[in-house]
This record gives sequence, structure tokens and C-alpha cells, in this order.
Amino acid sequence: MEIQEIVVVEGRDDTIRLRTYFQIDTIETNGSAINEQTLQVIREAQQKRGVIVFTDPDYPGEKIRKTIMQAIPGVKHAHLLPDECRAKNGKVGIEHAKRPALERALREVMTPKQRQNAVTWEQLIQLDLIVGPQAKIDREKVANHFNIGHVNAKQFYKRLQMFGITAQQVVEYLRELETSER
Repeated sequence: MEIQEIVVVEGRDDTIRLRTYFQIDTIETNGSAINEQTLQVIREAQQKRGVIVFTDPDYPGEKIRKTIMQAIPGVKHAHLLPDECRAKNGKVGIEHAKRPALERALREVMTPKQRQNAVTWEQLIQLDLIVGPQAKIDREKVANHFNIGHVNAKQFYKRLQMFGITAQQVVEYLRELETSER
């Protein structure tokens, strides 16, 4: 599988893992203290070939993702779930992921869209996805379905907004989920 865009990862081990399975070019941020020089390299890559941000599903990975999103709007995003890339010692990272999880994440890349009709905070509250005993579980299922990463309530809302996911899409998935769990 050849990836056309340049993939932004956290470090050398991520690059090694991805190159084991894919024809791929990467930019390594070398941790969460991403500097202006690295951001400039990512800007140029975005203009020339496009960029996919593919960071670990942990706090430093999300910090890198957020920094890049603010500096370079329009980059694409690939996400792994923590359970897809957990090492035996409990650490999570792309370098621990197996090929099927990496292929899925790179196949299901998300691109930010216009926010015009995206779901609102109020709608998410009405759908019991923000507060309540079942909210966290259902929110995680919705996040997984739409491939927006491992998120808390606030991040969930922001990611649904960023990717232009509508209330109707969320409602349809919740109905599917309800039907399949009977």
C-alpha cells in the first residue's frame, strides 16, 4: 500500500513501523515540543503533497495533533484506538500497532470539513452523549464509528464539528447500534 501524502508521526520508531508495511514518507516531530521549524516543514509538505497527522492516542499525541491543526488548517487525520496499539508494558504508540490496525487507520483518514450543519452541543446533550451513566460508553462507540479517535466529551464535540458530522448521522448510527444490540 502506497501512501501519497506525507505522514506526520512522533518519532523514528513510528517511521520504522510504518515503513515495514507501506511505501510512505514521514515527518517526525520528535516529541510534543514541536517547534516552528518542524511546523514550516509540515506546511510545505501540506502544499506539495498533503499531510496526514498520525500520532499516538495519548496526551502528547493529542497535543501534537492540536498544535499542527492550529498552525496548518486542512491537514488530514488518521487515528488508532489505544487498544490497537498497546504494548505488553501498557504503553500506547503507533510503533506497537499491528498491520491491520495501521491499514484501517490510513484507509479511514478523516479530512476537516465546513462546520455549517455539524451537530451542536445541545443535540449531543439531548442524545445523552455528554452526561449520564451511559454517555461515556456510547460516546466511545460513536467516536470509533466515525473514526475520530479516543476522546473525552469536549474533544468529541470538537472533532464532530471539525469533520462536519451531523446530528442526523449520529442519530442514524445510534439507531443502528440499538438495533444490533437487541
